[in-house]
Amino acid sequence: MVPLVLGYILALNPPVVVVDRDNVAITQSCTIRVTEPVIIDNDRNGVIHVTADGVTVDFAGAALHGAAPHTIPDGFSGTGIRITAANVVIRGARVSGFKAGIWASDADGLLIEDCVVSDNFRQRLRSTPQAEDQADWLWPHANDANEWLARYGAGVYVEDSVGVTVRRVSARRTQNGIVLDRVSDSRIYDNDCSFLSGWGLALWRSSGNIASRNAFDFCIRGYSHGVYNRGQDSAGILMFEQCSNNVIAENSATHCGDGFFGFAGKEALGEVDPRDDLAWYKGRGNNNNFIVGNDFSDSAAHGIEMTFSFENYILSNRLVGNAICGIWGGYSQQTWIAHNVIESNGAMPYGLERGGVNIEHGHGNAIMDNAFKGNACGVYLWWDEDDRLMRLPWARVNEKGSRLNTVIQNTFDRDRVGVQLRKTTNTLAVDNTFTHVQSEFDLDELSSRTASFRAGHRTVIPEFDGEIFGANRPVEAPRTLRGREHIIMTEWGPYDWQAPLLHLLGKGSGRHIYRLLGTATKLADDAITLRGEIDITRDGDRLTLQPRPKNTIVPYELAVRVGDQVLTKNSAVSTVEWEVRVFSYQNDPREDLDAWHAEAKANGVEARVGDLSLRYGMGGPSDLSVEEFRQAALGADHFGTIARTRFAIPPGSWKIRSLSDDGIRVWLDDTLVIDDWTWHPPTTHTYSFESPDTREISIRVEHFELDGYAVLTLDIEPHNPEP
Repeated sequence: MVPLVLGYILALNPPVVVVDRDNVAITQSCTIRVTEPVIIDNDRNGVIHVTADGVTVDFAGAALHGAAPHTIPDGFSGTGIRITAANVVIRGARVSGFKAGIWASDADGLLIEDCVVSDNFRQRLRSTPQAEDQADWLWPHANDANEWLARYGAGVYVEDSVGVTVRRVSARRTQNGIVLDRVSDSRIYDNDCSFLSGWGLALWRSSGNIASRNAFDFCIRGYSHGVYNRGQDSAGILMFEQCSNNVIAENSATHCGDGFFGFAGKEALGEVDPRDDLAWYKGRGNNNNFIVGNDFSDSAAHGIEMTFSFENYILSNRLVGNAICGIWGGYSQQTWIAHNVIESNGAMPYGLERGGVNIEHGHGNAIMDNAFKGNACGVYLWWDEDDRLMRLPWARVNEKGSRLNTVIQNTFDRDRVGVQLRKTTNTLAVDNTFTHVQSEFDLDELSSRTASFRAGHRTVIPEFDGEIFGANRPVEAPRTLRGREHIIMTEWGPYDWQAPLLHLLGKGSGRHIYRLLGTATKLADDAITLRGEIDITRDGDRLTLQPRPKNTIVPYELAVRVGDQVLTKNSAVSTVEWEVRVFSYQNDPREDLDAWHAEAKANGVEARVGDLSLRYGMGGPSDLSVEEFRQAALGADHFGTIARTRFAIPPGSWKIRSLSDDGIRVWLDDTLVIDDWTWHPPTTHTYSFESPDTREISIRVEHFELDGYAVLTLDIEPHNPEP
């Protein structure tokens, strides 16, 4: 009897464990009291170790911080709470300043609730509003050795566990929120992991889970409104490498790289460790997942991406304003897409992807009873030559071509194209309604549609009758930030619209325009200080800086006092003009540069531009606003650019920054300072130099485009070394 009574007393009044150093072991239920403002995980195995089964650890709001003052977020390391036991409860913890806030392994029955894991590790982003940096791309394709944790960190990281519950957890100002690695039969609900620079919720080889009524908004990188929208593999919800039988229900994942990003995985495709037994690849993928009632809108790329997968159900979701497309389902089969609102997608397309529902090499998919409105294209189905993919084991046993898809009982309202088919056969298309659609059906000569039902077509829409957990209703929350224009990136991630921010809204035409965000505080008359030969005008929350000297680079220091904060910007405005020549070519400049130069002289058209910011996109020179280039009607591929300028540069440290796709060479005076004469995706190059006094310099740029997307920009800016 005595042990029972003692156990009852301890349950009512658990002992207090003082955490004042690294490596505190927890072996019984307790309340935590943290007495030190900073406790560093010196051996990187966890500050607090929970090693006993069945214990409840109540932090009661105690804060555990793992970084010394002034440590920048990509310098955070170690783990706050390390769990290696079953049926543990972690409640009310506030964990910050670590690579991983909470890391649990082999923790069946784990419950994490009412915790805050904000302000943990995040990478410094090198992309700017003017130019994307390839170094910022994430690599979600490998995690069997905890690569996600090692590279990117997490607020909560749970691996190799069953029956886990994570609820009412908050994560802000960090990279990843909640990560599940080989976790099954678990419940993730009522969490808010928003304004992150990676993934809100990430699943790896995890099946049979329910993620419902969570907020994963503004999980993004790789976006500058109207400039680039690659997303860099960020996502509100990520699902990689054979995750099946999951329920993703009534979550809000708006303003993300992708709202939902699902990929069968490199093992499933045979890209790593290919097996001799081809039959193993039959039907491999992220299969039989229900994606129901979510809001996946305003994404940099796709609302939903689910590729190389089978028997998924995409039902009753909101997919509005996604830059590339609402749903991208390349190589997927037997997908149900029904009852969704799919509106205004495809404003910033990449290649063939643009619009509402885009499926390449898709077979037996059903697109039914959706409301399409104002998309670049409502439904686009196609087959093309993918030699590399077609050689993979997955494609050899699963690929069936683009055929036997169903498009019925949908409404199309003001879409530019309703249904477009390329090399796509036996598409059942009946009972669709078109209103103010420019082209209802656009088929090439190798495509066919039918109004007759036949084997392989799917026509009975399934209903979801599973359980949904959580009391929150994030999908129904007021949306004061709707629209991708509210995605504003800083060097540490998406701006959260809380603290004041001086945002560079635009540059060009010899001026810089800033916007003061995040505060309604009225600025005092003396709140703005500006140094430099610059005139400044204010219009509401916008500040326009216009230099007085011409044909030069004018440095400035801008300071704006907002309350007790001072926001500063050190930059320079260019008033330089460029002579730019564009031309088509037939001689590959990598093989015969002299012939390429000769074509530039013979075929070129010239114009003077105020900035070297040539964002050709997929359309080439004719898509630019420069009238001479538009009239030249050059093609979108195999064109070159040669640009020259000469101007006076003030004394100081300077940096030339270029963004190019494809090859680029840059000469400063007569010295070649940037040389990447190759086929490459959008890539940033820099070159720093000193100018001891005011002097005149010349810059020459050569650029070639082979095919696909193209861009050429060059800026001269003050060289401010990173801290």
